[in-house]
Amino acid sequence: MAPTKQKHPIAVLGAGSWGTALAIHLARAGHDVLLWGNEIEHVQLLAQQRSNQQYLPGFIFPDLLQLSSSIEQVLASPAWVLMAIPSHAYRSFLKKNGHLFGEDTGIAWASKGLEQDTGKLIHQVMAEELPQCTRLAVMSGPTFAKEVAENLPTSITVASESDSFCEELSDYLHSGRFRAYRSSDMVGVELGGAIKNVLAIAAGAADGLGFGANTRAALITRGLAEMMRLGDAMGGNRETFMGLAGMGDLILTCTDDQSRNRRTGKLLAQKKSLEQIEKEIGQAIEGIKTAKEVVNLADKFNVEVPISEQVYRVIYENCPIEEAVQALLSRKSPVENA
Repeated sequence: MAPTKQKHPIAVLGAGSWGTALAIHLARAGHDVLLWGNEIEHVQLLAQQRSNQQYLPGFIFPDLLQLSSSIEQVLASPAWVLMAIPSHAYRSFLKKNGHLFGEDTGIAWASKGLEQDTGKLIHQVMAEELPQCTRLAVMSGPTFAKEVAENLPTSITVASESDSFCEELSDYLHSGRFRAYRSSDMVGVELGGAIKNVLAIAAGAADGLGFGANTRAALITRGLAEMMRLGDAMGGNRETFMGLAGMGDLILTCTDDQSRNRRTGKLLAQKKSLEQIEKEIGQAIEGIKTAKEVVNLADKFNVEVPISEQVYRVIYENCPIEEAVQALLSRKSPVENA
């Protein structure tokens, strides 16, 4: 049962497709929501149209959802904060606005990715930039923004080192057709959400080359093995990678064209440049930046990630896709559970 409507609104930071969908869900569940975006004209348009026609067209905002481009207003006294900004922007955002977060502010994030150049997980960045805040949580799982906005059945994982905050968040999010499961494995949940974007690029490229269902299934399965190897090395729980935030999200992004990363792979197979792809997709493609960090982390922890490595080569070393595929096919066959 959802908690009683709170005195202070839930602050949702990020007016892209995902932030908008989550704001719609929370408002539909009976919570006051204040959605923030950093582009004043875009926020004004959202308020005028009562919808986000640029990133999530066709969905009218519930009455409980309000808009603001003032971060000071949004963070004045929220019930809690849900961040849905691109993962690479977290540190710069927090350096600029960290003083606005109170010591007791509960903060959750729904972004998926690794910090550029450091490979740090978002909760590590949060701990460094907001040491005063201890009520932190990540939410992840097989979710497309459009389907959440449509109120189709959806399940996610909420992970936090604070049992009380994890339960509080789950209660807020768990409503109607939206189910929230609890976990304490922040490393596993964040890592699964980041790596699956890289693997979805590989799956999209394979489909774009016409390799068929056999190849797609093999990529997903061996990609999960990569995810689990790196997760083991970084302290994640293997069970997490077999759940919603691991295998569930991986299957979703590798098999459906609502995934921006899968579509990126298909466009790479058509020999389109990254500049052309980013223009066509029109939103952040987390897997492009994450591929570099995954390969760097794998090298640091001495873990083999052959699929992610070939995605990196195609994106950053201009390796022809056919050559990357041949490199994978010509690898010596290890034992299946390796």
